[in-house]
Amino acid sequence: MIRDTARGSLTTEVYSDLAAVEALWRGLEADPAVLMTPYQRFDWVSAYLRTEPDAVLRVFVVRDAAGRPQVLIPCHLTYEHGLRVARVVGGKHANFHMPLFASRAAAALRPEDLAEPLRAAARATGIAAYAFSHQPFFWEGAANPLGFRAEPSPSDAYGLLLGPDAESTVKRVFSTDARKKLRAKEKKLVEAFGPVAYRMARTDAEVTAYLDAFYAQKASRFSAMGIANPYADAGVRGFLAAGARRNGRSDEPAIEVAALVGTESGRVFAVFAGAVDAARYSGMMTSFDQDPAVSRSSPGDILLQYLIRDQAERGRRALDLGVGEARYKANTCDETIELGEVTIPVSLPGRILLLKTVGVARLKRRIKRDPRLSTLVGRLRHWRAGALAQ
Repeated sequence: MIRDTARGSLTTEVYSDLAAVEALWRGLEADPAVLMTPYQRFDWVSAYLRTEPDAVLRVFVVRDAAGRPQVLIPCHLTYEHGLRVARVVGGKHANFHMPLFASRAAAALRPEDLAEPLRAAARATGIAAYAFSHQPFFWEGAANPLGFRAEPSPSDAYGLLLGPDAESTVKRVFSTDARKKLRAKEKKLVEAFGPVAYRMARTDAEVTAYLDAFYAQKASRFSAMGIANPYADAGVRGFLAAGARRNGRSDEPAIEVAALVGTESGRVFAVFAGAVDAARYSGMMTSFDQDPAVSRSSPGDILLQYLIRDQAERGRRALDLGVGEARYKANTCDETIELGEVTIPVSLPGRILLLKTVGVARLKRRIKRDPRLSTLVGRLRHWRAGALAQ
């Protein structure tokens, strides 16, 4: 453990072992004052790292003058152009890479006061730069100090506030006409395949069955699109299984997997999985059966309506559908969660390296916000995938 004194009486501790910081981390999570996303739960990060044995971990804990932990940031170190760069654990599997703040007061730190102790710790550990993607500018009404002067991310995320009454929430999200259409579609699905039901995986067997259905559905989808399937990777599958199983110390798994299932056939028509904490369900992935006889009934939309009702009934305050543009997100959500790309250079080479990171983010954002460029890139990817397949 390394301790460095920085400006403003804040100090930073750096841990390289999860076990050494587990008690402190879980204590922060359990405090009702904590401000965090589900992706910074100890169990979620632990599941992710369990299948990344070569990841170099550094957990930064910023303390105040009295020694109380105020900010915790779990990072893994990458080597980019020969330089050590710290990135928040989770990669593309995490919608949000925001630090864990002990309280709203901790989140009110001045950006420069948070950056300086991080730089001091980086110098002691040979880190050239921090590159923090998907930083919410605001979270639950509080400003994220890392969002100050951040470069806008290529895509934003989409969220939904859940009310205390589940029925009222569903009626707010889905119009009378939309609910009528979904009932009609569900009726047709039942007529063709028998009774269906909403299920949340509670056992290891259910986790395995629903994830296996998800992998098959995604494989079919990606094959039809002519693009590589990221879920074919054994490490990714191991992470999702570890996160969804109830084998940790917490009452809830780090990832919850919901499915629309045939009660007699056992056939899985749609799957939705998300990272969870006490207050939020954060969608990570979704799929549906590609059989035209199934897909014409919109099983994914049916499942989403059940999921929203279930999360409201269980007392969660919010649900988000993750980063990226999609029709079902725009139709469902009432909040755009704006995200930024944050870079904190520590050395001159690190500053030069981060210029590339910022440039790439700007280019991606331009492409995603321009329908013509997005279409062109999509065609090029499809052509490249087809060429590689041949």
